[in-house]
Amino acid sequence: MSTPRISDPTGLHRVLDDVPGGGARLPQAAERLDTRRELWPDEVRVRVERLNLDAASYRQLERTHSLDGRVDGDALRAAVLDIVARRGKMQNPETGSGGMLVGTVEEVGPDSPLGLTVGDRVATLVSLTLTPLVIEDGLARWDGLGEQVPCDGYAVLFGRSIAAVLPDDLPAELSLSVMDVCGAPALTARVVASYDAPVVAVVGGAGKSGSLSLAAARRAGARHTIGIVPHEAEAALLREADLADEVVIADARDAIGLRDATAKAGGPADVTVVCVDVPGCEGGAILATADRGTVLFFSMATSFSGAALGAEGLAADVTMLIGNGYAPGHAAYALELLRDVPGVRGLFERRLG
Repeated sequence: MSTPRISDPTGLHRVLDDVPGGGARLPQAAERLDTRRELWPDEVRVRVERLNLDAASYRQLERTHSLDGRVDGDALRAAVLDIVARRGKMQNPETGSGGMLVGTVEEVGPDSPLGLTVGDRVATLVSLTLTPLVIEDGLARWDGLGEQVPCDGYAVLFGRSIAAVLPDDLPAELSLSVMDVCGAPALTARVVASYDAPVVAVVGGAGKSGSLSLAAARRAGARHTIGIVPHEAEAALLREADLADEVVIADARDAIGLRDATAKAGGPADVTVVCVDVPGCEGGAILATADRGTVLFFSMATSFSGAALGAEGLAADVTMLIGNGYAPGHAAYALELLRDVPGVRGLFERRLG
């Protein structure tokens, strides 16, 4: 179809595929995006330095391109390049998820409302699943063995995109790692603050979003926090970080095991936060949560139909929220937690190392 001359702040003018029967897809739902360098008046072009693939997407690619327990980095790199070349964005067709990026602003349209200037080093706070992206170096500096991807290319931000200027006091890789999950602690804090000193359980408590969510829960007034991890190595990391009052080991896919482990650690939880990047954790999270409690799902591996039907089948009176990755001030809040809570920073630095 022909591209409209007038841009839309949602990026609709960059969508290349038609909707059967008429209408238009938003960029995230589109199959292909227009990646031309030339900007519409309200757009910004960023010279990309590094991509951060979201955990669910990377784990799926890792599983697909592994043989005898070893990751084929070349095949994984080729898969990412193929996705971006075909779709004009990084959106894993299996998980539907993407990640975000760090780069330097190289051109700003005259009508852009984002407040950015040429030369700003920024992290995008919108998903790569809706960001026009061109990779120009073949990802030659990436071995395919981690979520952070050195990259040379460009990306385009729309009028309703979100980007944060990188702080001067933190390494870019660390800032990127935090901003990739900064929606989780902001929403966790908001929900925890709506209760009177609740019990909070975080499934995947030693991970990036999980550790930030535990710190946010404490700061927001939780009276008891439970960090749930899959094995002893993760438990040791979380104990050392001192982010949870109780650390328990449980397989989040084992609904009864997760329920019982949470109960023994001081549950059921008034607020349960799910941060693991594997499918099949919905039933356990629901069972671990008290009546009239809240479950926050921050994993792109979550089956939202499974969660809804599972809660119905269990006669569970819980509120379930989808973490959409955005809340006002979420990036600044996450970086504040990183600076103020040594255990959070230690976990992040250890994972980057």
